[in-house]
Amino acid sequence: MKNTNALGDFLRARRQRVRPEDVGINPRGLRRVPGLRREEVAMLAGISSDYYLRLEQGRDRNPSVQVLEALARVLRLDADGTAHLLGLGHPRPSRSPRPVTEKVPVGILHLLGELQMPAFVQGKYLDVLAANVMAGALSPNLVAGVNRLRAAFLDAREQRLYRDWPQATAAVVAQLRAATGADTDDPRLAALVGELSLKSEYFSQLWARHDVRRREETVSRLHHPDVGDLDLYREKLAVTGTDDQLLVIYHAEPGSPSARSLGLLGSLAATATATDRRADARRSTPSPQAGPGPGPGPGPGPGPESGPEPGPGTGPSDDQTTPRP
Repeated sequence: MKNTNALGDFLRARRQRVRPEDVGINPRGLRRVPGLRREEVAMLAGISSDYYLRLEQGRDRNPSVQVLEALARVLRLDADGTAHLLGLGHPRPSRSPRPVTEKVPVGILHLLGELQMPAFVQGKYLDVLAANVMAGALSPNLVAGVNRLRAAFLDAREQRLYRDWPQATAAVVAQLRAATGADTDDPRLAALVGELSLKSEYFSQLWARHDVRRREETVSRLHHPDVGDLDLYREKLAVTGTDDQLLVIYHAEPGSPSARSLGLLGSLAATATATDRRADARRSTPSPQAGPGPGPGPGPGPGPESGPEPGPGTGPSDDQTTPRP
């Protein structure tokens, strides 16, 4: 995605989604492309057709704020879309490359262990960096090392978890585009978008729409295989001192059916955790039969000195070096 024309791509994609009649234009004659023509956008924005063409083609990448705001009105962008357009027209200086491994603050890790509701920390590109037991019980993909965007489009279990999967994934893609802004040269983003574009036609379609959403629905509508339907509030809290990490917490309305189901999920998770710990303890405890191999040793087991005198025909043979217990 190096040297891309992010501003031109956004203008083109959003221009094609505005119907002429939506902006007071009578669509006469044959129109070869959907949406508005370039000259129509330029006319409505009060700029020349040649200047708008240069913007779309990337030959002019420094439009004024006034021009961008006029284009936002013509393209019928909301507040999030307008902010995104302004960011593309005036990108921030490139930051230093991100560290390969993102480190979650120790205090946040302790907090995850104390929370009795599903909670996890995610990075800018939706990598799960840390999670508590309840998060893993809610979804097998809410564990450290999983990329939530990749799981949403490529893992059938995640698709079954969301009752409104098409709408939920569309919102996630729009949020990713808003979060990355004009930072399209980031190799991590390029790799992720490239992989999903090849493996998921639906993701490719959503990414090409250039939707932007900074705010999201606060309720996740889920269907868990063990406890049924869950309507959970989702809070996202910025982790201070980090590079765009978020602490994500799911919780239910007190006294609601979802709260009872979430409580049941917690009981199931606690039982599974206790079972796993007992199994680990058994595996780590040496077997009572384990001991040193054949040969004399100082162990406390019975030996010739302490054992009974063997009767005729029952004693050890000449070639035995270890007494029979």
